[in-house]
Amino acid sequence: MPGEELKLPFYVKVTIFLMGLIAFFAIMYIAKSIIIPLVFAIIIAILLHPVVNFLVRIKINRVLAIILTMLLAFIVIAAVGAVLISQASRFGESWPALVGKFTSILNQTISDAADYFDKDPQKIHDWITKTQGEIVNVSTAAIGQTIVLLGNGLVILLLIPFYIFMILFYQPLLIEFIRRLSGSNYQTHVRELVSQIKTVIQRYLVGLVIEAALMATMNTAALLILGIEYAFILGILAALLNVIPYIGGIIAVALPMMVALVTKPSPWYAFYILVAYYIIQLIDNHYIVPYIVASKIKINALFSVIVVLVGNALWGIPGMFLSMPMLAIIKLICDHIEPLKPWGFLLGDTMPPILKIKTILKKRKPLQ
Repeated sequence: MPGEELKLPFYVKVTIFLMGLIAFFAIMYIAKSIIIPLVFAIIIAILLHPVVNFLVRIKINRVLAIILTMLLAFIVIAAVGAVLISQASRFGESWPALVGKFTSILNQTISDAADYFDKDPQKIHDWITKTQGEIVNVSTAAIGQTIVLLGNGLVILLLIPFYIFMILFYQPLLIEFIRRLSGSNYQTHVRELVSQIKTVIQRYLVGLVIEAALMATMNTAALLILGIEYAFILGILAALLNVIPYIGGIIAVALPMMVALVTKPSPWYAFYILVAYYIIQLIDNHYIVPYIVASKIKINALFSVIVVLVGNALWGIPGMFLSMPMLAIIKLICDHIEPLKPWGFLLGDTMPPILKIKTILKKRKPLQ
């Protein structure tokens, strides 16, 4: 009958949802060369937008304000990049030697353990010798592949500034498009909603940058105090890996511990690094994240790990770094749109009150 609402069975709705999800991830994977720089550009544009607005408010032409803001950002990124490249170059050249020293230490440790437990260590030694060559070869090949990928991606990277400029320039047009898309009856509500989401996302991303800077400073200072080589690259790398939950933290502390084991006379330095990074992580969790990064944006551990694995499967290493900021933005949007609030609750780490659930179960009458 005309005017009657079409009601689909539950299994049809689930099938449509799953097909749409598969199609979405397929598009994200196929078009990753287009989507990855665009996502980076959107995040950077959101970060730079308050600076552009400030320059516009002091009567600077909008185009000139965007150019000045991007130039300032480029100078900061270039300065940090120059330090990273110089340190990474030294670290890359020393990597085979570090692997060799680490393998020798591991070899000696296994020999001592084998003598203590009266076991034949020869098979283990043969395996270590074989593995050592494979690690060096794989590492060298990985460095070469990284250089090739950087060369191939140079054109894409050059598109990012263009994307950023266009997003910042057409930002009023994009916002107005979202308002008009909602219909005339909801334009006021959508205007307020878009403004709130934009403000919270900007605060979150700015807080994330400040957190990374503070973490890099503390990590580097701790490594310099302990006299660990390559302190700058290891400290900054640890701050970047901190964006990747759980997995990133393990890699971040493992690298300097390995360097300490092969460059310091005592293995206690590796333990000191573990303690220092643990203290820094406590400071981050209890002070930096709650007060600098938006305290309301908390993702539970289950979806944190899932989204990192999905990001790696879809987009590789860039996907791992982009996964958490993108998931946080999605959660923010869900938290501010009424029909999507259950999804925002699912992504968060707020547990429902267990006591109330027990009370409800007690009140239910037993089956006759």
